[in-house]
Amino acid sequence: MKFVVAVDCEGVACAVGSPGGSINQSRDLEFARLQATREADAAARGLFAAGAEQVIVWDNHNGSLNLHYDQLDERCDIALGVNFPHRFPGMDETFSGVAFVGYHAMDNTLDAVICHSFSSASYQYMKVNGQEVGEMAIDGAMAGERGVPVIFASSDDKGAAEARRFFPGIETVATKHAMGWNAAVSKHPKRAVNEIYETIQKSVPRVGTLKPFTFETPLTFEIRHKRIEAAQAASRGSGGWERVDPYTVRRTLKSMHDYF
Repeated sequence: MKFVVAVDCEGVACAVGSPGGSINQSRDLEFARLQATREADAAARGLFAAGAEQVIVWDNHNGSLNLHYDQLDERCDIALGVNFPHRFPGMDETFSGVAFVGYHAMDNTLDAVICHSFSSASYQYMKVNGQEVGEMAIDGAMAGERGVPVIFASSDDKGAAEARRFFPGIETVATKHAMGWNAAVSKHPKRAVNEIYETIQKSVPRVGTLKPFTFETPLTFEIRHKRIEAAQAASRGSGGWERVDPYTVRRTLKSMHDYF
């Protein structure tokens, strides 16, 4: 059994944003990076304890290079850096599942901590086939195109609920109760780590029952920008985006891979 643990930073315990900015401008960033390392390590250790032969920890927040790599279980392989040929570097159709650690809720989620879809500064929402989606659904579909299911997610309570909505039957851990962009009542970081370690082990015996997540193809991908000139530039570029309204562009894709 082989797994990928995909790691973001916003959804970990005791991480919130900054007024007017993202986690990357927050005084909480250094702790969030450390806690993301601890939570990724807990997920990997849990997978190994449940029989995993390989675990790739993918450091994917804000261009990578966030985690304290020497603090991860030494059995892990680590995917870091940018400009890979595709998302989930190192993963192919022989993998058994992917786990999301530290992920966050999508744009337009009421009172979710640092909710956004890839860029809180650039986008108001993303839609696939008319349905609003965030990073979990998009990354889940990227894995699903290779036949690999999502088996676990940790996030704030809003993100955990989103994960269960898109990936029925998975195990989740809510690291904190979100009360706003930059407000949460969090579990103690050590308690969150312990819950992730214990809970992810419950996912492994059920891998065969979880279906890979996919969208019907061809995909209709819609992005609403926060600035008119960004939508204008997208519609006048070579990417094939058509203008829907002053802020929104739309494109037809053969697969989710084409978006990246």
